[in-house]
Amino acid sequence: MRNCRTNQINVAEGAVRAGKTVDNIFAFAYELETTPDKLHLASGSTIGNAKLNIGACNGYGLEGIFRGRCRWGKYKGNEALIIYTATGEKVVIFAGGELASSFKKIRGNAYGMWIATEINLHHDTFIQEAFNRQLAAKRIKVFWDLNPSHPKHEIYTKYIDNYAAKQKKGELPGGYNYEHFTIFDNATLPEGRIKEIVSRYDEGSIWYNRDILGIRSVSEGLIYPVFASVTTGKLKDNYFFITTKQAKELADRRQFNEIVIGVDFGGNGSGHAFVCTTHTKGYKQLVALSSELHEEIVEGNRHREIDPDILSNLFVSFVKRMRQTWGYVTKCYCDSAEPVLIRGLKRALARAGMGNILVYDARKSRVNDRIDCTATLLAQKRFLYTEDCATLETAMQMTVWQSGKIERIRLDDGTTDIDSLDAFEYSFEGDINKYVPKRG
Repeated sequence: MRNCRTNQINVAEGAVRAGKTVDNIFAFAYELETTPDKLHLASGSTIGNAKLNIGACNGYGLEGIFRGRCRWGKYKGNEALIIYTATGEKVVIFAGGELASSFKKIRGNAYGMWIATEINLHHDTFIQEAFNRQLAAKRIKVFWDLNPSHPKHEIYTKYIDNYAAKQKKGELPGGYNYEHFTIFDNATLPEGRIKEIVSRYDEGSIWYNRDILGIRSVSEGLIYPVFASVTTGKLKDNYFFITTKQAKELADRRQFNEIVIGVDFGGNGSGHAFVCTTHTKGYKQLVALSSELHEEIVEGNRHREIDPDILSNLFVSFVKRMRQTWGYVTKCYCDSAEPVLIRGLKRALARAGMGNILVYDARKSRVNDRIDCTATLLAQKRFLYTEDCATLETAMQMTVWQSGKIERIRLDDGTTDIDSLDAFEYSFEGDINKYVPKRG
């Protein structure tokens, strides 16, 4: 709250019931007493949400802070709280921002300060319009709060994390104040009450991380919830993880039969992914050894694809590294939708003296069959991965089903690294029946 006094943009992110909104409201109210601007904005996903969480806020809202010197009313047809301060009358207009058309309700007014709750539920057109409405303000102030959202949500990539990066480089002269909250930061909750809330969660689970520790995560519709809980939590036993050194010990004991590389080609905003896997004797375990993701170059709003020759060089470097680490590479399975790129990879391997490595088109079996195989191996604790699989680990933690669909469809909207998942699945899909034999 003290930092809000000297910074233009103030963001409170973290656990539910952590005191984020209350802190922002107090800082906003403090500025209302002296700001020279008369008109200000308070928003939520809906106008009801804004009035409940910012206006009332269980007695900690603006109507409570200014009790006896404020009244609810209308300002040019908008719901508003009129407040009488030491520097004159201030009007706080309340609005909802979840719809693409919501910005129309705030257009035409010039606002001094803007306080928003659950900013991740606001439509981007509303956010842009709210910023535009502040351009003429004498004292610009922004107060946002939000619960943890999808790590690749636009609110992070376009705003919150972008502001942090700019501040670090000294490119945000107005100042940026970001604070992360856990439930333990709420000074109004008795210790006993906090213990009651915490006891409802399994420590280390993705829900504990999100709701208690305020860590960004995906929880709704997860395809591999067990993997996400084990690998993103603070659990001591990540039974899916194996060090490269331990994997090499298995290889030295001739437990690995093949070293296979799966390749998924990018384009239209997606990336090129290489994933190297193997299996232990009798297909007892599927082991992911290494993964790489090479994303397209972003120039403004345009994506520039990686040059085919550069892609071939990246692939050859990956294959060489796998050979140096594991002694050999058996074969590669590539996305069959790109025959020209596949021919380029074959020529590049031949030029590098590795023409003996067989390169095949991926079978591209049903996505859900590949998912079901992976899910079965995870449930049976038969999947392992090394520390060299960071991109694959993140992809498996975040992949979700499309919401609102009766049938199971993996979401592919750019928020999840589907490329690494496809490359991973291409590497083993031909052996699905060996990992999980059909019954009957």
